[in-house]
Amino acid sequence: MKLAPSILSADFSKLSEDVKTVARAEWLHIDVMDGHFVPNISIGPLVVKALRKHTKQVFDTHLMISEPEKYIDAFIDAGSDQITFHVETVVDPLALITALQKKKVKAGISIKPATPVKSIEPFLAQLDLVLVMSVEPGFGGQAFMPESLDKIAELSRLRKQHDYQFDIVVDGGINEKTAKLCVAAGADVLVAGSYIFKAKNRDYQMGLLRS
Repeated sequence: MKLAPSILSADFSKLSEDVKTVARAEWLHIDVMDGHFVPNISIGPLVVKALRKHTKQVFDTHLMISEPEKYIDAFIDAGSDQITFHVETVVDPLALITALQKKKVKAGISIKPATPVKSIEPFLAQLDLVLVMSVEPGFGGQAFMPESLDKIAELSRLRKQHDYQFDIVVDGGINEKTAKLCVAAGADVLVAGSYIFKAKNRDYQMGLLRS
């Protein structure tokens, strides 16, 4: 199981310092929000580029934006290693998956709590990761939605049945209790923001998630 601390909960006045405190995590989760697809605005490629020189972690960029196809080049150039877009925002998901992989970055699809796994089944064979939102996207610090566990289990079943190779990523309301439930259901990567960045001892918090 991998951890992906979400910088949405970091202190943006000292972002590079905060990122160094979670250097033991395999991934760094970067939420990009446009105020249109979700009711919040976060960061753009310039921040990603500035952070890239401070860590070698995998940059897991989550585009919670409308028309993500218009911005993938900017985020790739800024240093993103993998880019996840929302299936709800694109007309042709397969075309965007293909475009990302041609540019040598991993491609992921995310689904909101109300979006069924069935909506992305046609693309599972091509994907590098699937991000299950276990809260409504847009804000950190929300409570985990237990119905997300059924989606994780369904994705795990489909992956095993068809020998797919995607990682199952879960984002929202992750703590030491929900982490265990997600991993038991089949999750490979846990995105945690407030639970890690709001703690005084971040290594300890990450250790609790792994235990």
